Amino acid sequence: MNPGYILVVDDEPDIRRLVQEILEDEHYKVVTAENAKTAREAVRKQRPDLVLLDIWMPDTDGISLLREWSQSGNLEMPVIMISGHGTVETAVEATRLGAYDFIEKPLSMGKLLVTVERALENDKLRRENLRLRRQTEPATTLIGKSLLMQQLRKSIERIAATDAWVLISGEAGSGKAVAARYLHAHSGRKDAPFVEVSLAASAPQQVTALLFGQELKGTIKPGSFEQAAGGTLLLNEINDLDSATQARLLDALEQKHFIRVGGHVTVEMDVRIIAASDQDLQKAVEDKRFREDLYYRLNVVPLRVPSLREHHEDVPELINFYVNWMADNEHLPYRKFTTGALNLLRNYSWPGNVLELRNMVQRLLILNRGEEVTEAEVEQTLGAPAPVSAEAYPPTLMEMPLRDAREQFEKAYLEHHLKRTGGNVAEVARMSGMERTHLYRKLKQLGVNPKPPKE
Repeated sequence: MNPGYILVVDDEPDIRRLVQEILEDEHYKVVTAENAKTAREAVRKQRPDLVLLDIWMPDTDGISLLREWSQSGNLEMPVIMISGHGTVETAVEATRLGAYDFIEKPLSMGKLLVTVERALENDKLRRENLRLRRQTEPATTLIGKSLLMQQLRKSIERIAATDAWVLISGEAGSGKAVAARYLHAHSGRKDAPFVEVSLAASAPQQVTALLFGQELKGTIKPGSFEQAAGGTLLLNEINDLDSATQARLLDALEQKHFIRVGGHVTVEMDVRIIAASDQDLQKAVEDKRFREDLYYRLNVVPLRVPSLREHHEDVPELINFYVNWMADNEHLPYRKFTTGALNLLRNYSWPGNVLELRNMVQRLLILNRGEEVTEAEVEQTLGAPAPVSAEAYPPTLMEMPLRDAREQFEKAYLEHHLKRTGGNVAEVARMSGMERTHLYRKLKQLGVNPKPPKE
């Protein structure tokens, strides 16, 4: 594996040849340029990992070329300046413009190699830090300039200033976990752990061990409460807890301590609790499916995350955000959405909310059918014409109670996509932005057969 690609810029042929030979002996890939013009061409052709740049050259001097790269935003690589008769002023100016270091002629090959190695290592660490920071952005960034999103961010920031427990509600895929992470990142616990645990589709004993940990034959396996000590614990899909686990959770929250499964030692609890649900917990309380005392224990501060339909003006910004993020972090090809495609998506109903949008962007980048994403390609990807309006539905549907109308729409929507995918539940879950376990429950609730009859 090549340790680095280096551009050597110097008007003296002997210097270029000597430096190239020394660096190639160390297994670097090296290209040379005799002046600023050829240096610009070399950088345009392939961005080097490092540049060795002579200050005094016949056409454009090295400081001017460094300034040019710096001001144009193209200084993405470390630059080491070389000079036979440099001054303190030129060294200061080079550093101000972003140069990594300054080496004087005659060159000490030992010093040159050490400086090159350190510059490349420093740049590698910088890029790794940037990559890790960007990787967390979709999980901690609430995108959107709409009034709704501005109000949501302000509300979260006010809540974050306290240590109150929060109950987040919102449709599946709307960004409840993102809101929780945003809250944690703006709280006094931001430097402590953030732990997210899904409470859906697991046996009660598994959920209990997941939350409180387990002791087995002298071995301790910490649970989510211990992992989040001092920080924030997100209890996602809280509505899926069975009654026995609800009781044990309530006891732990009231006592501020718990005992691991199979253990005897009391473990003190120091976490901020954020619970999240895409179901109406108040109705679950009324239906005796969720404990009223646990509901009020969790619902200290209610926070609702709006559906994407409610702030559809943010769709273009969300799309651009995910396109750039996936190009940078998942190495997918960058594609520009045409105005027609963006307008179509702005008017789409987004039943799977932001999660459905993210999956759609990823799918379109993977398909990579050209530099631009067109309106026709969006329609094909969505599987149906995107714009919706009240006139698009039968009058009888619009006259129904909201709950009945929603169930009828959901049933028709899921049957349509199951038929389109040949009963591929995984694909329907992916395009609708639903967790597969949620989708199975929804299909059962609506009486929909996952395997539609063959025509």
